[in-house]
Amino acid sequence: MPVSLRERALKLLSRREHARVELARKLAPYAETADELEAVLDDLAQRRLLSDERYAEMRLNARAARFGNRRLAQELRSQGVADELIDAALAETDDEFARARAVWQRKYGAPPASGDATERNRQVRFLMNRGFSGETIRRVLRDDFDETE
Repeated sequence: MPVSLRERALKLLSRREHARVELARKLAPYAETADELEAVLDDLAQRRLLSDERYAEMRLNARAARFGNRRLAQELRSQGVADELIDAALAETDDEFARARAVWQRKYGAPPASGDATERNRQVRFLMNRGFSGETIRRVLRDDFDETE
């Protein structure tokens, strides 16, 4: 007996939250028409089983401790979450500076030796790849340099 589109959607949603665009992408190969897919997604959203808001909150809770706001926002945008929802979700996360400092502390623990530009650049690149802003990175490194002097 073939599995209905709604059953597939519920099975996916029972495992974890999905953004609407992400769920549509996963269900598209099984839908007979685009209208059928939209009807199922609309029904799930109306019943509050599908929510981009909840997805953004879940995704940020899982990844905010390791990544900066820019990377988190980019990941949510790639899943089709609206910019307004992203901004609201990011506003509820912890201070980016505190998160960047914690990530930096776990990885390096101490500032590079005075004048060691290679190590300083390595630390800057590490934090940039994690999606932290340039200003946040400067503050993290400046604060720790100031503490050692």
